[in-house]
Amino acid sequence: MKAMIFAAGEGTRLRPLTLTKPKALVEVAGKPMLGRVLEAVRAAGIRDVVVNVHYLAEQIIDYLEANDFGLNIRIADERRRLLDTGGGLLAARDMLAGNEPILLHNADICTDLDLTRLEPRGIAKLLVADRDSSRRLIFNPDDMRLRGWVNERSGETRGCAEGLRRAFNGIHVVSPDIFPLLERYSRSIDSDVFSLTPFYVAAAAVEPIYGCSLTGYRWHDVGDLQKLAAANAAFQ
Repeated sequence: MKAMIFAAGEGTRLRPLTLTKPKALVEVAGKPMLGRVLEAVRAAGIRDVVVNVHYLAEQIIDYLEANDFGLNIRIADERRRLLDTGGGLLAARDMLAGNEPILLHNADICTDLDLTRLEPRGIAKLLVADRDSSRRLIFNPDDMRLRGWVNERSGETRGCAEGLRRAFNGIHVVSPDIFPLLERYSRSIDSDVFSLTPFYVAAAAVEPIYGCSLTGYRWHDVGDLQKLAAANAAFQ
């Protein structure tokens, strides 16, 4: 298995910390979040990793050069334009070439999950949970196949609105067969900047995309200062 870590975000909700530091290098319990993810990837037996960069990219590159994680790390440089998760994955296609599944992990997800527990299935398998979130994916309760998406605050839905509603936890495993589908989707929306979530929902009508609920692990989305404080308390 290979891995891609999405570390390009600006982290505006973590200001003032991110005025001078990229979000991926914000520390949780004394350790940069990107370092935590890289250590978890290595512990899962993965050695080939792509890290995308955009905001304050030089700091992330310097951090990776200064620390030996025992990994073969390549940089997907998005300094000219931020491509979002779907566009970023597609742009890194050549770096991820091969027949191996690809683990995708947001840099601002702080967790002690054993990543080997998220085994490949279909085109994509998404880690999900029944937690507070206004935006939820909708799954078939029998086999956890993705059916749709809902914004519970606005009432907007895409795809099928009936099923088991779960929030996405920012970690997923995709098949290399996803790349032609990403290319087709990019052409259909006439843009190379797009998120993976709407792609998943659009593709789910014909492609096997699944959710996976696991237990027994700590998980924090470090998206703002309040969530950072919670993650610090949990991982001290």
